[in-house]
Amino acid sequence: MDEHGVPPALLADDASRSGTIPVAVCGAHLSGLPLNPQLTSRGARLLCAIDSAPRYKLFALPGGPVARPGMVRVPEGEGGQAIPLEVWEVPAEHFGSFVAGIPAPLGIGKVELADGRVVPGFICEGIGTEGATDITHFGGWRAYMASRTS
Repeated sequence: MDEHGVPPALLADDASRSGTIPVAVCGAHLSGLPLNPQLTSRGARLLCAIDSAPRYKLFALPGGPVARPGMVRVPEGEGGQAIPLEVWEVPAEHFGSFVAGIPAPLGIGKVELADGRVVPGFICEGIGTEGATDITHFGGWRAYMASRTS
């Protein structure tokens, strides 16, 4: 664990051996959602569905046209929850072009999974929560989107 209580990245060696980079997604890049083709068109493969560690809040970000969430790590005791994720394996030669298309306030950082592994994944800058709606209590992006159509 580092000084922030984050375990070491356990998938880094596997990724370097396979020529891929794991990427945790929590919103519009999930299977079947509007931005998933940005992964599949680059030859990415779904590795698993898993929750994050219970250290995150999820926000519906303003703007669009594609609705997107922002996942922000919060200090212990500040309402963090486990967020449903998918971990995709992105070929290393396509990782740069994938990341280059991510608009601010989103980016790729380190995401802690429920099982203690740490992988690259979508995170949101703190400033991105200004004007955003806290949707953590919905239990994930799919549940939030379903609530908007019912």
